[in-house]
Amino acid sequence: MRYHQLPRRSSMKHFITRSTLALLLGLGALPLSAKTSGPEHWEYLQPDREQVIASLNVVELLKRHHYNKPPLDDERSKKIYENYLKLLDPSRSYFTASDIREFDRWSTRFDDFLKSGELQPGYIMYKRQLARLSDRLKFALKQVEQMDKIDFTVDESLEVKRDTAPWPRDVAALDELWRKRVKDEVLRLKIAGKEPEAIRELLTKRYRNQLARLEQTRSEDVFQSYVNAFAQTYDPHTNYLSPENAENFDINMSLSLEGIGAVLQNDNEYVKIVRLVPAGPAEKSKQIAPADKIIGVGQGKDEMVDVVGWRLDEVVKLIRGPKGSQVRLEIIPASNAPNDLTSRQVVITREAVKLEEQAAKKSVITLEHEGRPYKLGVIEIPTFYLDFKAYRAGDPNYKSTTRDVKRLLKELEQEKVDGLVIDLRNNGGGSLQEATELTGLFIDEGPTVLVRNSDGRIDVLADESPGVYYKGPMTVLVNRLSASASEIFAGAMQDYHRALIVGSPTFGKGTVQTIQELNHGELKLTLAKFYRVSGQSTQHQGVLPDIDYPSLLDAKEIGESALPEAMPWDSIKPAIKGAGDPFKPFLSELRVRHEQRTLNDPDFVYSRERLALSRELMNETRLSLNEAKRRAQHADFDARQLALENARREARGEEPLNKLEEEDETAMLAEDDKTRPEDDAYLTESGRILLDYLNFSERVARH
Repeated sequence: MRYHQLPRRSSMKHFITRSTLALLLGLGALPLSAKTSGPEHWEYLQPDREQVIASLNVVELLKRHHYNKPPLDDERSKKIYENYLKLLDPSRSYFTASDIREFDRWSTRFDDFLKSGELQPGYIMYKRQLARLSDRLKFALKQVEQMDKIDFTVDESLEVKRDTAPWPRDVAALDELWRKRVKDEVLRLKIAGKEPEAIRELLTKRYRNQLARLEQTRSEDVFQSYVNAFAQTYDPHTNYLSPENAENFDINMSLSLEGIGAVLQNDNEYVKIVRLVPAGPAEKSKQIAPADKIIGVGQGKDEMVDVVGWRLDEVVKLIRGPKGSQVRLEIIPASNAPNDLTSRQVVITREAVKLEEQAAKKSVITLEHEGRPYKLGVIEIPTFYLDFKAYRAGDPNYKSTTRDVKRLLKELEQEKVDGLVIDLRNNGGGSLQEATELTGLFIDEGPTVLVRNSDGRIDVLADESPGVYYKGPMTVLVNRLSASASEIFAGAMQDYHRALIVGSPTFGKGTVQTIQELNHGELKLTLAKFYRVSGQSTQHQGVLPDIDYPSLLDAKEIGESALPEAMPWDSIKPAIKGAGDPFKPFLSELRVRHEQRTLNDPDFVYSRERLALSRELMNETRLSLNEAKRRAQHADFDARQLALENARREARGEEPLNKLEEEDETAMLAEDDKTRPEDDAYLTESGRILLDYLNFSERVARH
């Protein structure tokens, strides 16, 4: 999921000709009135000359250099329109049907507007959304004032998945929808244990803060949203960065600012955690996880700031801070029922991610298999790292993934291990150079990954060192958060038949981005695609394991395939000739043995059943607003979740829990006790699969 960047090309920077600039000075009349409903002071939101030029730069850059180079035509215009509507009103809760009828007249004209530098349509729609949202927040505040009159015994419901719902026909329909939305907010907080006055105070403050934030809207906010609605119809990793966000992106890439080590994204009105940086403060705290939602941020002992409805960049600013300072986060855990707002607070000390803490590390596990003990080496690689500064300075002791793994392999050889498990779970990528060089430790010289550029040229990255450093048997363990460089390495191991790949399908990030400076801000655009040596793309579907494990992460929610407009999987001509696959004759039997072993394994059973429960709940499209029914639904979910956890604990010989809250405390105590590698069910199962293969191949060799 990290971005592989190519060098900036200053020659691509300016595309605006004199004739184009002349065109900017005489923009034609719009088909709709530029006057919008709502407070007149929003009329100050107008595009300036720098933004117009930047938009034309973006159009030209995407036309010439995007990997796909799709035409900017009427079909693209419809996508831009739909994308912008989704960005402005994702739950169809602000605009009315008459607003949409008015905007529909532009649906096939955004291509023409963008080519001519005409930005007013995007501004008009945005200002209409500001006016509608302002009206809705004022309505919500009146509802909160009268919350004592809310009747929770009425048997009514709220539709929660509204991305394809009909647009509300008029203001009266919006009022009814928002009456139910506020009722739902109050009910959720009531079930979460908050007192009526605390609920009134929280929601009043939230809605007033959101109103105040609307008043602070800048022209740059409108411009960035509109241009991104256009850019992200090409693919989810192509986007425009305003001058301020461009600066933040550069800071993130250089890791020069302290933080908590988490990748965040907007999820409607919430900010969601996508991934934790290995060895970062958040990951080390063991208190938060991917898909958790952040609803509050507090500095040290200061009052918690409610951030529901805030922009992502504003939330990030609050979370950042100097090394050694503490930040408090109020989160809704991903393990909650989908519509359960019960939250908890966590305290994290900000610090820089230290390279040595991200370093590969080894362990040895001993497993009994078919009557005899085996020793297996385990190398955990949290990220593909390279100390560029030391490397460029010619320091002979620079740290890198490949150098560290080479040293660990030598140590494991001295311990006389029978095989090797490489653990790439949660490894979000990193240095492409390291992925290539690490591959070279396990294969003889040859291609490692192919990069196809937008002009169709294919560059081959290769290991040019003859010989294999480690020749023994191995498995590679991956999961949904193994991405980018991890997928390149795992794919090469699978294509060269050097290792069995086990776990769950990887993330599927198989594209290359570059950052291009504009006259105003920057454009991050996709200009190349990775391919495995077999010719298969790593894009979209990721690396498919030879043997699948259940995952607690739903692929519909996390991964490249979950992103809108994700580029598809495809293939090109292979870079190597197909060689004999030593695993193929045994794969079916290996899968049978794996399924037999894990059928009643407590951790595998828990993962399968917990994912099934989450999917069941995610499919619910309506929420009851009857308090008795909602409490019964929550009690049922808690009981089912507790039953799953206790079944796992009892199968392990552990004490059952009386309530779910005890689970977090127990997990943190277990982490303090430094759980042994042998207690990791997925890791030991990866070892047993490898031992099954060794036994099968030895029997064939004997006969």
